[in-house]
Amino acid sequence: MQVRELAVAGAFTFTPDVHTDERGLFVAPFQEPAFLQAVGERFSVAQINYSRSARGVIRGLHFTRTPPGQSKYVYCAAGRALDVMVDVRVGSPTFGKWDAVELDAESFGGVYFPLGVAHSFAVLEDDTVLAYMVSSSYVPDQELAIDPLDPELGLPWPQSDPILSPRDRAAASFAEITAQGLLPRYEDCVRQEEA
Repeated sequence: MQVRELAVAGAFTFTPDVHTDERGLFVAPFQEPAFLQAVGERFSVAQINYSRSARGVIRGLHFTRTPPGQSKYVYCAAGRALDVMVDVRVGSPTFGKWDAVELDAESFGGVYFPLGVAHSFAVLEDDTVLAYMVSSSYVPDQELAIDPLDPELGLPWPQSDPILSPRDRAAASFAEITAQGLLPRYEDCVRQEEA
């Protein structure tokens, strides 16, 4: 398993070995020993999510109020996607910074997002499947959205006219959601992760 730290504090990408033979392939997209060595704590899975999307879709930019917060481990089980994270933790050393990782079903690379990091992805092939292990159950009132097309963020979307959900199309800009005081505080995220 290859591990690489990303530009957002506490975020990592993990690339497992893929074993192939005449039968097909075997891969372990999440491996606790490598995760533990990189992140320094176990990943507690409360729910597993699965999405299948058409080419040109952008899902997100979503994050969960902290507390309780939600960390994610995401990998691509079919197709290809550009996975994007933005550090929205007020007081974080990388506040407002983003990073992007291409995920595909050839390498089965995964990305870990700590509490307080917003997540989005652009689908690059039809029938792309992303699987997410998340640390808390989905609670609609706790999840917030930021406009993924906000020019202030300058995210590296590959398409100029993506397919968005009505919720994502109507989401507030990064500046608006910051001014509303809805962003998590870095110290609360760290404290919650250590609990």
